[in-house]
Amino acid sequence: MAITAADVKKLRESTGAGMMDAKKALTENDGDMDKAVDWLRTKGLAKAAKKSDRTAAEGLVAVKVDGGMGVAVEVNSETDFVAKNAEFQSLVSGIADVAVTVDSVESLAEADMGGKPVKEAITTAIAKIGENMTLRRMEKLSGDNVVAYVHNAATDGMGKIGVLVAFTGDDAATARQIAMHVAAVNPAALNENDLDPAIVEKEKAVQMDIARESGKPEQVIEKMIEGRMKKYLAEITLENQSFVVNPDLTVAAAAKEAGITVTGFVRMEVGEGITVEKEDFAAEVAKAAKG
Repeated sequence: MAITAADVKKLRESTGAGMMDAKKALTENDGDMDKAVDWLRTKGLAKAAKKSDRTAAEGLVAVKVDGGMGVAVEVNSETDFVAKNAEFQSLVSGIADVAVTVDSVESLAEADMGGKPVKEAITTAIAKIGENMTLRRMEKLSGDNVVAYVHNAATDGMGKIGVLVAFTGDDAATARQIAMHVAAVNPAALNENDLDPAIVEKEKAVQMDIARESGKPEQVIEKMIEGRMKKYLAEITLENQSFVVNPDLTVAAAAKEAGITVTGFVRMEVGEGITVEKEDFAAEVAKAAKG
């Protein structure tokens, strides 16, 4: 049957495919719209699979708060350009909405979003936008109250760094300032009790080695280490850090003045911990030439 421009336009609008791909899909399937959609999906999925080995270290973190519960989700793309794409932002926002209803990133990948699993929605987006994307992680935080803050926001509720702060009390403005502090300073834990003991022991061992280089007696070294570790713990625990809004106060003291107590926090930054392999320009051109 004859393939009309209207048919091609309709297929493009429903699938986001390019004009030539849409025309070919209709031609290959004798103008059957449903079969053409399936044909494009098959081709799109093949493209997505081909891109799946490419490192996705850019993207967005989205935060959502629902009463005394907040969630942070990281969805990665290959380039910052795609992170600014309205379709990608809509995808991430939708995933964050679904994340409120589940308890793990594995459950989130399987959860329904608009009639299909989240993981399938991502695969469809890969085929349409043309970059690898990954649902990397999610974290939830509960408390009497929860506030959210996004640093370097690309749009409402999502950006490069997302922070959640749980607290008791009523001063949400101060709690949000503390969330801004968390974004800027990146504390390792709320307090000493929440620190991984292995981190503390590793730092103590390093400081012992440094102190022994001085040649001082062991009893003097122990006193030196005590002071250094106290300073170290103050630098990496939220409650003991100097508050960026008022450096004369610790975060704990500032919270107390405001009549609140911070009970937990989550800080999520796009791409943290991802190793990106660098290629020289000539290698990139050679790879592109090979397809």
